[in-house]
Amino acid sequence: MLERSAAPDFLAPAYEWRRLFSEAWGTFLLVVVAAGAGVVGARAGGTITLGMQVVAPGLMVMAVIYFMGTVGGAHLNPAVTLAFAARRNFPWARVPGYIGAQIVGGLLAAAFLRAMFGTVGSLGATTPGPGVDDLRALAMEVLLTTGLVSTVLGTASGARNIGSNGALAVGGYIALAGLWAAPVSGASMNPVRSFAPDLLRADLGTTWIYVVGPVLGAMIAVGFEWILKGKPTESGALAAQGDPP
Repeated sequence: MLERSAAPDFLAPAYEWRRLFSEAWGTFLLVVVAAGAGVVGARAGGTITLGMQVVAPGLMVMAVIYFMGTVGGAHLNPAVTLAFAARRNFPWARVPGYIGAQIVGGLLAAAFLRAMFGTVGSLGATTPGPGVDDLRALAMEVLLTTGLVSTVLGTASGARNIGSNGALAVGGYIALAGLWAAPVSGASMNPVRSFAPDLLRADLGTTWIYVVGPVLGAMIAVGFEWILKGKPTESGALAAQGDPP
């Protein structure tokens, strides 16, 4: 069980700037790898395979959880932040700041890729695969995100992705989902990961799929967590409290 002394920085309002920086930096790293793998793959003429492209973001998320999950929780994804809040493990008042930091990090990553390589490879955008209509892509994103958020909620400590269990489970799930589902929808599971490249390449035609799908999937996962485990644990509720006494 998480003790108050185990995460004073995560609870203390005075350190919110540090947590927001960690979310922006972590999301930058995730998007620059997830979108960048597609960009570099296209630029390098296919020497980076699809398997490499989908495993890379899983490994990056694993690394981020290890090196700064204790700081801000390593949400890196608006769907995850919303799920923690809906699960009552994270205060709703902190949600806008976290999502704002994630958007900033994602946009900076997409801007970096565009400055480096232009819009080659559609800037690493996630789009429905050939022959896949929007509704099927949406359904896939809902399913994949439900699994991802279930994995996050099942391994997190309160509202934080920390430790070996969380890092391996979440990073491994992201890679696994991409290995079988990337040709269908791109296996985004993250609104910022998809929105940032779409905005900088000025094509928002399918962005709604990658916002609606992950958010809906996250809420389904929260419902499943209630079915499986009932109310949040004491350790989870601790993360939603304010500054410890």
